[in-house]
Amino acid sequence: MAFLAENKYGKSRVRLMKVRRLDDRHDVKEWNVQVLLEGDFERCFTVGDNSKILPTDTIKNTVYSLGRSSTATCMEQFAKELTAHFLEHNPQLTAASVEIEEKKWAHVVVNDKLQPTTFQQSGPESFTTQVTQKRGEGLQIQSGIRGLVILKTARSSFAGYIKDPLTTLKESHDRLFGTEAMAVWTYDRADLPFAALRADILRTLLCSFAKHESLSVQHTLYAMGQAVLEAAGAVKDVQLTMPNRHCLLVDLTPFGQDNPNMIFVPTDEPHGYIEAKVVRQA
Repeated sequence: MAFLAENKYGKSRVRLMKVRRLDDRHDVKEWNVQVLLEGDFERCFTVGDNSKILPTDTIKNTVYSLGRSSTATCMEQFAKELTAHFLEHNPQLTAASVEIEEKKWAHVVVNDKLQPTTFQQSGPESFTTQVTQKRGEGLQIQSGIRGLVILKTARSSFAGYIKDPLTTLKESHDRLFGTEAMAVWTYDRADLPFAALRADILRTLLCSFAKHESLSVQHTLYAMGQAVLEAAGAVKDVQLTMPNRHCLLVDLTPFGQDNPNMIFVPTDEPHGYIEAKVVRQA
């Protein structure tokens, strides 16, 4: 006999560009929003009773309508507003979750002068947040960075690993270290200066990556997570994913040339994949 164990539904990839028209400049936010709802929807699945279903098209329209009236200046605040709205107006819900990815836009600077209404998309990294609330409980807020492409050409090595009959990798004490990192951290409360904290955490990640004397990707990943916890007291854990972006040394001996760590071929497939969660001790 079958029974419905878990379920959720919602709307994904709701694209929203909002322009704030201030007196001296314009600001833009580009958000990609996903809303997921959980609740008393069993009869919809089992017998086709839609009487407790909020249409996903209505969810999409709610994102746009609330975007118009919202005074939120960061995606965490907007996600909190959306979560509260759906729980307040839909008593059949037991939980609501809002996930937002933000593409970064910066004002163009011409002749050292900021152009107040002209923008350039920066990146390739994007910012993320996920705000979840169960009815009657507090908010859980996780924010992060996705697609952070970073590279260092010194202070990186990899040696002392297991060598068996299938090992062909040579030890390196001076290698290029590249990765497309993703970081997700959990805040310990819901009322924080999220934009400023995110900027501080990004600076911390980059500083740690640059300065660390890396003995492996794992070694540097842990150092970066540890640095975030030391720098941001409002963060209780951080999960980092760091797949390799390999740069392989090219053999130039067939051409009668040496290669003193100068010429490489970039490749990202196949790649090593390293992931870990660093948690603040109680």
